[in-house]
Amino acid sequence: MAAILVLFLAASSAPSPLYVIYQQQWRFTAWVLTVVFALYVFGLLGSLLVVGALSDHLGRRPVLAAAIALEVVALALFLCAGNVYVLSAARVLQGIATGAATTALSATLVDLEPSRGRAGVVTSVAPLTGLALGALGSGVLVEFGPAPTRLVYALLLGAMAPAALAVALLPETSLRRPGAVASLRPRVAMPAHLRADILPVVPAMIATWALAGMYLSLGPSVAAGLLGLHNHLVGGVVVTLLAGTGALAVLLLRSRPATRLLAPSSALLGLGTLMSLTGVREDLVRLAAAGTVVAGLGFGASVLATFGTFARVAEPHERSAVFALANVINYLGNSVPAVLGGIAVTALGLRTATEIYALAIVVITFSALALRLNQLRTERRAALTPCR
Repeated sequence: MAAILVLFLAASSAPSPLYVIYQQQWRFTAWVLTVVFALYVFGLLGSLLVVGALSDHLGRRPVLAAAIALEVVALALFLCAGNVYVLSAARVLQGIATGAATTALSATLVDLEPSRGRAGVVTSVAPLTGLALGALGSGVLVEFGPAPTRLVYALLLGAMAPAALAVALLPETSLRRPGAVASLRPRVAMPAHLRADILPVVPAMIATWALAGMYLSLGPSVAAGLLGLHNHLVGGVVVTLLAGTGALAVLLLRSRPATRLLAPSSALLGLGTLMSLTGVREDLVRLAAAGTVVAGLGFGASVLATFGTFARVAEPHERSAVFALANVINYLGNSVPAVLGGIAVTALGLRTATEIYALAIVVITFSALALRLNQLRTERRAALTPCR
């Protein structure tokens, strides 16, 4: 089940190194490129909100089987795509399939590991690992393999066969229960008593996922257009440096309390983005790469810190709606800035738009750091104030 989770996320990042090739072949603008990226995110978000709880009612296996079938259709569309419209349809279907699969797979892992020890680690590390492996593997195949816009999807289609077999052989871990139709109604909420805890982490969430959106959509274009790195493998390496380092950070920091990670994660994210921006401006590839690694550490730590905060403050009866809110914030932060960045690239050029995008992330990140430090000072003063 962990391997299937990695596979779905690897498939989701596989198109990233190919965006530059699609853009050259079909001659569409940067904003169209980022819209294609955002369509996946909107499909994923809609799936998370609508069918996220469906496996609790229908069982894990039917939902996983449907997700794999939909992913197969999406990969087949990628395989035969000849224009941006087919590519867009494939991305939407892939987003829906990935959203359904990740929620059902996460629940299955918890079912199979009731102590939630290993299950929690896997569900935290596997998605970022999949993003890193998918982008890197796609970059390798694009650069060194035949049929650069076909081979990776053919291999992913082949990998879906053992995934389907594994699901067919999986013992059902969740019994059917009524309420399937009612579960399709999205539930998003920020209870009033949680606002003081949640609002300070929102800027960190937006900055974290906006940075991921930039790397996944425009990262390969920046590497080729501004740093002169036209090797398609580099497009995969760019994403891998961020997501792979993030996965490592999650693995290493998983036992740390979320409250201790909020400030350091924002500082690392902002510092890494500044380093990368300086590397791009000064044409220093190593500095840009080092900045990406630092930002990746902040990325992983921020994911742990923000979701840890939501898990800590929400009561059991609130968690479904509160985590739905977290997903909405994260994926809007992932997609909307990327689309705006694509529009800016078309209007202002790649260099100017990249600088504006990165500086906006830095400002938001350091605002999140300032909010957290202010919150810590307030808590410290409250702890020192004697009760009357």
